[in-house]
Amino acid sequence: MSIKVKIVSSKLVGPIYNGDEPKPVPNQFVPLSVFDKLVDDDYATIIYVYKPPNPSNMLFEQGLRKALAEYPEWAGRFSASENGEERVILLNDKGMRFIEATADCTVDEVIPFNLSTLSSLNPSERGIDELALVQLSRFTCGSLVVFFSGSHMVADGAGASQFAVSWSQACRGLEIHPRPLHDRNIFVPRDPPKVAYDHKNVEVAKRVVNNNELIDPIPPYSADDVVRHRAHFTPEFIARIKSKANSSVPDMVNGGRRPYSTFESLVAHLWRTMTRVRGLAELQTTEMKISVNGRRRLKPCVPDEYFGNLILSAFPQSRAKELLDESLSRTAEVIHESVGKVNSDYFKSFIDFASTNIQDEDLRLEEEGWKVPTLWPNVEVDSWLGFPFHAVDFGFGKPYLFMPSFGAWEGVAYLVPSFDGDGSIDVYITLFQQHLDRFQEICFCLD
Repeated sequence: MSIKVKIVSSKLVGPIYNGDEPKPVPNQFVPLSVFDKLVDDDYATIIYVYKPPNPSNMLFEQGLRKALAEYPEWAGRFSASENGEERVILLNDKGMRFIEATADCTVDEVIPFNLSTLSSLNPSERGIDELALVQLSRFTCGSLVVFFSGSHMVADGAGASQFAVSWSQACRGLEIHPRPLHDRNIFVPRDPPKVAYDHKNVEVAKRVVNNNELIDPIPPYSADDVVRHRAHFTPEFIARIKSKANSSVPDMVNGGRRPYSTFESLVAHLWRTMTRVRGLAELQTTEMKISVNGRRRLKPCVPDEYFGNLILSAFPQSRAKELLDESLSRTAEVIHESVGKVNSDYFKSFIDFASTNIQDEDLRLEEEGWKVPTLWPNVEVDSWLGFPFHAVDFGFGKPYLFMPSFGAWEGVAYLVPSFDGDGSIDVYITLFQQHLDRFQEICFCLD
């Protein structure tokens, strides 16, 4: 059904500092790290849905002001450095956008959210200079949808979810814990630098969509043909996938290695499913882009509380025929080996490379020439399985639904812990409408 959303209020909300807390230096510059510069200059959105009762909008606003005192980057603006050569975050406390809205229906009438509904509930980032914005949409049933949208160059998903937990703590009158680590100068290149990997043809070149040479042309689809689908994987089915993926893994007692993880097993299954659904040519190379969090991979480890970006990507690839002819276990192995290579040495090599060999403009993503909204023949996967969504409690209980919001690009998948809390996983994936029935038909088939 269609939904009408009315904007009741839209204003800037800045941080509020307690009397015993030191205020930041006015107009301080925060330089972007090499990892911040690598991500798309875009906004990432997380959606939380709460059943009634819910706190007042005033409580949300006051809690937000307190949280922004710990995360002043969200209240700042992008600017140029003093020499004008680099992009920086200016901590000027101008504030983030705070929007209050109402919807003319119950939340159950529009769940699962389609792309049209999401666009109505999601505050637009076009033409704004705020680095973050939030929209509270209240439904006739008393349910509340919280949209948080923040600049990806300010923080990755781990940092954004950490902020949401802090905001909820402030709303409940709790001390924000743990406090974020803000130092973006910790990624220091080695002296002398040691670039041991071909980052120019990976981190830079592979940021371009459709980088694999196509054997068959992409079907003439448009953005209107892209649909958003949620596939719910129960703990029982996940156990079956893991069992099949690990059917040929040697026992560690006999010199083998650990079994493939839930993530590796499920992503292997999704890759094979998408390859079948698309009907790729047998000799077509297909590739996955898998985000890898560097916080625990770098040695010494970077604290989980680090606020910023610390993500690189793994790019496992295979020809379509090999992917489908070989076992699920073999696909999981390809993924495991590719992700395993993005280790501490790899992260340090990228820091050396990005600090000495490229300028900011080299990492900017050019969108000219993208005629079809698809990653075809590739797939991009992000795991949100470790994010603390259940901890985002503003005072009346945890969310009963949380999900990503993303644009109409075919071939993007997010793995999210189900709100059921029973170990099940929801996969939010974009497909062409013409492929949806086939995807639903074979997604839960392991034969």
